[in-house]
Amino acid sequence: MKLRTYEIGDTAEIIDLFYNTVHEVNIRDYTKEQIDAWAPVEMDIEVWINSLKTKFTYVVENNGKIVGFGELEANGHIDKFFCHKDFQGQGIGTMILEQIESKARSLGIKRLFVEASITAKPFFANKNFLLVTEQEVERRGQKLINFVMEKFINNC
Repeated sequence: MKLRTYEIGDTAEIIDLFYNTVHEVNIRDYTKEQIDAWAPVEMDIEVWINSLKTKFTYVVENNGKIVGFGELEANGHIDKFFCHKDFQGQGIGTMILEQIESKARSLGIKRLFVEASITAKPFFANKNFLLVTEQEVERRGQKLINFVMEKFINNC
């Protein structure tokens, strides 16, 4: 497994990873209608490129295939954070989160926060993120539950 920074050429593969993970992993916690609204068949690659390139985005590769990615914003927000549906529970999320925490420390960020899905909540709780609040968000007319979670990090 190799962790590296995002490159624009990764975008289509990242979109596929996102779509397939949401549709095959997150489906256990959300309805089909919610999943379709969250990860529609048609996604604008330019929107994704702009998001991925304007944040600190990291990918993990396994034999040249992207198996996970995560984004850190300068304010400490972890935006998109997904592991490939076939590589769940293999330490990829941990690798990405450790890199995000390291980058946050180097930037002097003291608080990381995430809006974790029902599916991702146990992962972040296991990494010492604390629940701030449960919230309902709307995606293309569908309401989804997620959880604002935070972790204060030591900048030493």
